[in-house]
Amino acid sequence: MSEFVEHVLEVLEHCGPIRAKRMFGGHGLYRDDLMFGLITDDVLYLKTDGESVALFEDRRLSPFVYVKKGEPTKTSYYMAPEEMFEDPEAAEEWLRIACDAASRFRNRPGGRRRRRKSAR
Repeated sequence: MSEFVEHVLEVLEHCGPIRAKRMFGGHGLYRDDLMFGLITDDVLYLKTDGESVALFEDRRLSPFVYVKKGEPTKTSYYMAPEEMFEDPEAAEEWLRIACDAASRFRNRPGGRRRRRKSAR
């Protein structure tokens, strides 16, 4: 685990049990079984949705973008604001915002994951 991942876990330790799980060259951040964050290239990204994305965009925080089939693909994870690392109350508030978005996403109609139509 990188020093940055360990630092993020320390920043959030007062918010309850948080764990990091390796995935796709980075780490997913989980509270219980809810993925609310993503760390890649020593940058923390938090889950957003239609109700919360404006909070990130208003601060000019960038989304996580990856390349898929040669095209940039924007995700619903946005850079965490710097005050998360400086103020425990801010860390708790932004964690709540990200967990709420992740919970709404998980509980949307259709279940946890989109189901692919099987070829018959």
